[in-house]
Amino acid sequence: MDLSIVIPVLNEAENVGPLLDEVLAALRPVGIAFEVIFVNDGSNDETASRLAARAADAPELRVVHHARRYGQSMGVRSGVLAARGTWVGTMDGDRQNDPADLPRMWAAANGPEQPGLIAGERVKRNDNWQKRYASRFANWLRQKMLKDGVKDTGCGLKMFRRDLFLEFPHFDHMHRYLPALARRHGAKVLPVPVGHRAREAGTSKYGTLDRALVGITDLFGVWWLIRRSNFPIRLRDDGGAS
Repeated sequence: MDLSIVIPVLNEAENVGPLLDEVLAALRPVGIAFEVIFVNDGSNDETASRLAARAADAPELRVVHHARRYGQSMGVRSGVLAARGTWVGTMDGDRQNDPADLPRMWAAANGPEQPGLIAGERVKRNDNWQKRYASRFANWLRQKMLKDGVKDTGCGLKMFRRDLFLEFPHFDHMHRYLPALARRHGAKVLPVPVGHRAREAGTSKYGTLDRALVGITDLFGVWWLIRRSNFPIRLRDDGGAS
């Protein structure tokens, strides 16, 4: 399996079908072996039934179900653990990320720069002013402290090597710090401009204030992790006698 697309969703019944169609339309022409893993994070609407109804016409589809809501980072982790791909791509389930960007990110992942993580950077945010300004401040503060080289780490559209992700420490809300964690492990991070669309169905699961308060605590935690890191540079791995 070349690529696994992981999409955590919570009460996105109106979005899962159209989003699946867009991902399939974007990746089927690329000619790679891929799968699309929706992680149903304890939805209490028709999300599960609508995904089940697509099993017959979308053999690439897999669904992981959480017994209750655990949050986006745990959804990403559950999807990565279930993934069979060498590379994993993540997307938000609200259809604001554009699946048409996936082939370009896949090409970058296999390009001459040999990145460990591709970070989508939204060229134009289609959100209300509160989210835009809160995100702008959060990105500025994160760059000052972590220097991860990414302007928009909150973008859900990312692509990374599965084995690299599995080396990261897991904590809630870690999905916002994947570029910093990748750099912590010595991997190259490549930012790629991507589109961003207005939400057409469903409702946001995040508030501006609660996200900011949690983010400050997490930011200091990741800053501490980076300061305490000392990963060895491996020159070679000599095999033993057979």
